Amino acid sequence: MPPRTTPTQRQRRLGAEIKKLRTEAGLTAEFVAGLLGTDRGKISNIESGVRTISPDRLRTLAAHCACADERYLVALEEMAQPAKHQWWHAYRGKISPGMLDIVELEWHASSIQTTQTAHVPGLLQTDEYARSIFAAVLPPLPQSEVELRVAHRMDRRSVLEREGAPAYTAYIHEAALRMLFGGRAAAREQLRTLIEWGERDNVQVRAIPFELGSFPGAGHAALYARGPVPQLDTVQLDTAHGPAFMHADLQLAKYRAHVGWMDRMSLSVVASRDFIRNIIKEL
Repeated sequence: MPPRTTPTQRQRRLGAEIKKLRTEAGLTAEFVAGLLGTDRGKISNIESGVRTISPDRLRTLAAHCACADERYLVALEEMAQPAKHQWWHAYRGKISPGMLDIVELEWHASSIQTTQTAHVPGLLQTDEYARSIFAAVLPPLPQSEVELRVAHRMDRRSVLEREGAPAYTAYIHEAALRMLFGGRAAAREQLRTLIEWGERDNVQVRAIPFELGSFPGAGHAALYARGPVPQLDTVQLDTAHGPAFMHADLQLAKYRAHVGWMDRMSLSVVASRDFIRNIIKEL
């Protein structure tokens, strides 16, 4: 199979895990190339996500790296399988690869926790609310591009509605709940929709009131996606230049602590619902 020109974040993550297996076992790329019957350049390409690796070769490498974590290896094998056609593939070449990477991350997550301080989480947005966010991008986007992004964002919600949907918890600061994206009517509709989402069995909406004061990670939004095993958890951060993905052990520990704090300190599901209803009355 020829090399990929633009590997996805999931493919790059598999490569990073393979490199981690090799380096922690103290094996050189040359040794692994000989072990797998290939050349060093292809090992480099596998570790960067440009080339695939078969489940059999993955098992051979794991055996020589003395990796006996069966759940971890099964999860890596799943990542190594050829990608099945999914709904977001229709957007490839139309929107940025980073936005597609977020969708794929959400789709394969066992659970998702997100913290938002400026706006409602993307998965829970209404079309009018999302449209107002994309219309504020600089430099301004053509209306056709705005509508394409809105359609993509609405399609993203299917991850919460499909069979086997991941558990989803949204920690939303009061500042985000009071932002009037799209005007008062659009904001009211967004908050009503937020309450409706929070009534689903797999979705929790938790509010963080102003009176709580300071909190960790106050300066940015973050999404914590849990993988099939803790080693494959991923943190996604929003930046002005697109999404950033992190999975180093210390980074994961930091953001686990962040969402743990949110879980302990934010309002309960029921109290959050009442809190949002009161904001709706004030709009």
